Order: sequence, then structure tokens, then C-alpha cells
Amino acid sequence: MSQPVEHSLVLIRHGQTEWSRTGQHTGTTDMPLLPDGEADARRMADFLADMNFVGAFSSPMQRAVRTAELAGLRDVEIAPELREWDYGGYEGMTTPQIREQVGDPTWEVFKDGVVPGKTPGESVWDVAARVSHVLAKVTPMIDEGNVALVAHGHSLRILASVFLQMSPRFGARLLLGAGSISMLGFHHGQPTIQVWNHQIKD
Repeated sequence: MSQPVEHSLVLIRHGQTEWSRTGQHTGTTDMPLLPDGEADARRMADFLADMNFVGAFSSPMQRAVRTAELAGLRDVEIAPELREWDYGGYEGMTTPQIREQVGDPTWEVFKDGVVPGKTPGESVWDVAARVSHVLAKVTPMIDEGNVALVAHGHSLRILASVFLQMSPRFGARLLLGAGSISMLGFHHGQPTIQVWNHQIKD
């Protein structure tokens, strides 16, 4: 009797933008890819080309949609729930800037959250709730083949935490670089990390 083929949720973080390069929190701001970010996405194409995808989903933000296009994904469905964390009043700020503003040298978004600004902001639990809707839809699909999810650093780290049945705050421990590929799946019925933060270089 042959072993069942194990497929994956393939998490793709968009390529480099101006703000991801400088470490600024980029939630609702619809930043384009830099030329280097477009190159990041094109490098993914060969890695992804031989994978049997039965579904592909992208955040609606242009940095994710363009990454999906350049990476060669077909029939990509826009999933608004994959959008990045709404950072509220911390949009566009770096972690050191926020720490100086709040007077706390240990501030960290997964631990301390955000404050309202031009947008209300979200808690880590809010983000976890919406990415859970994506997981409910796509996890059964990996019985048939691989599923690509193209999104953002924090939303994908939280999604991975939920998939692994961990607290959403576990995402703080999962570094995820721009233009990276990660893979989640199951081993003996347990959710597992198969590949994490794989960067494809020239």
C-alpha cells in the first residue's frame, strides 16, 4: 500500500517594499514592490513551478498581488482576510520609534498591541480570527494538492501560529523575511512546519 502524498500550505511573503526595507510597520498603506522586491518574486517562480497547486490566494494589497503574479501563480483568488495587521496609530513607524514614543524599551507588537490612529487598529486576536477563516477554507484543500497563500509578515506569522495550534502571540518567535517561502503541513496528523523562511538567492 502506497503512502499518502503529503501536500502543503505554501506561505509566500511579498517581496521587498520601501517600508519593509526600513522596518516601518506597513498595514493599511498600499506600498508597491521595490525593483529588488520584484526580483524577489521572480526568483520564486522556478521553485514554485513544479508544485501541484490546487488553489492560490492573495491579500488584496498590491505588494502581495504583484508578488503572486511575478511568482507565476495562476488563478489567484483575492482573500481580504489575508491583509496585513492594521497597526492603527503605529502605521509607518519603526519599533524603535514606537518604543521611544510609549516610553517602553521592551514594547513589541505581539505583546503590547497597537493604538488607534487614522484607522482603529487591530489586536493580535482580531488578526487571528480573520486568518482562521482562511485556514478553515484552505486546509481541507491540501488533501488534493498544495495551496499558496501570498500575504504579509505579521499576518502569515499569526496564520502559522493558528495552524500549529499555538497562541497567536507565538508568531513573535517566527521570523519571516520579505520574499520568503514557508511550508506548513501535517505529519502523522499533527500540524507541522515543513520549511520556514526560505530565501531564494541568485
